[in-house]
Amino acid sequence: MAGHDDEAFRAAYDKVLAKWPGDREALTVATPFGDTRVNACGPRDAPPLLLLPGGGGATSASWYAQAADLSGVRRVYAPDLPGAAGLSAPAGDRHPRTVADLADWLDAVLDGLGAVAADVGAHSYGGWIALHHALRAPARVRRLFLLDPTRCFAGFKAAYLLHALPMLLRPTPRRVRAFLDWESGGSAADPDWLALQEAAAGFPAARPVTGPRPAPDALRGLDVPVLLLVAANSRTHDPREVAARAAGLLPRVETAVLPDVSHHALPQTGPSALNRHLMDFLSGP
Repeated sequence: MAGHDDEAFRAAYDKVLAKWPGDREALTVATPFGDTRVNACGPRDAPPLLLLPGGGGATSASWYAQAADLSGVRRVYAPDLPGAAGLSAPAGDRHPRTVADLADWLDAVLDGLGAVAADVGAHSYGGWIALHHALRAPARVRRLFLLDPTRCFAGFKAAYLLHALPMLLRPTPRRVRAFLDWESGGSAADPDWLALQEAAAGFPAARPVTGPRPAPDALRGLDVPVLLLVAANSRTHDPREVAARAAGLLPRVETAVLPDVSHHALPQTGPSALNRHLMDFLSGP
């Protein structure tokens, strides 16, 4: 991005981050893929909770609607994904290219934070990363909550991919807004969050890691408590198919379909009901 665009992105990022609790801190964690920006809040002696954002223009700042509640019971750590929009700094052209790379990155983040294990929460593409990591390193994940995760239990709808194509081929603020308006059914979005998504258009991001859904046999063997919250109005995939498949595969899963919310509006929309689910799950045995 040009200098002016860099400044616009940073201004939009900081405006959303300002919605976090007043004790927020900006941390830098060294990883094999460069320095990772981690936004943190909550008591330093509380159990750690790692939050992963979705892909595209999503950043760690997007957890603003959960940060205050969750930091009441956890030390919240929200990293910007390497090679994606945000303030994580790449190590030259070294960025994650495989699922194993993403798992190594997450391990390095946890190590840098001094966390042997943590609760983990994730949205959308971040859910795919988090679930693969839990399958590879279950001892590092105490509990896992997934908000409308993509390519974990069902594929994308063809209509979703068709609507996303113009934005993916040539991302512009106008195309980003049009796509989000379509996916959310025109429901009102936080204007500051929307401005950040628009400012991320054209961010010099690396090609995101993609791959298959986790293998059914691996999911059946995951001995980690999982909370799956699916957006009822998601146009990304069939929400009830996602919930049903997860319930049939994961041995320790609790599922719920959240009404009146779309995929990209999570976790910003309906935070009170959503946060109650998360708090109940984190306080479980």
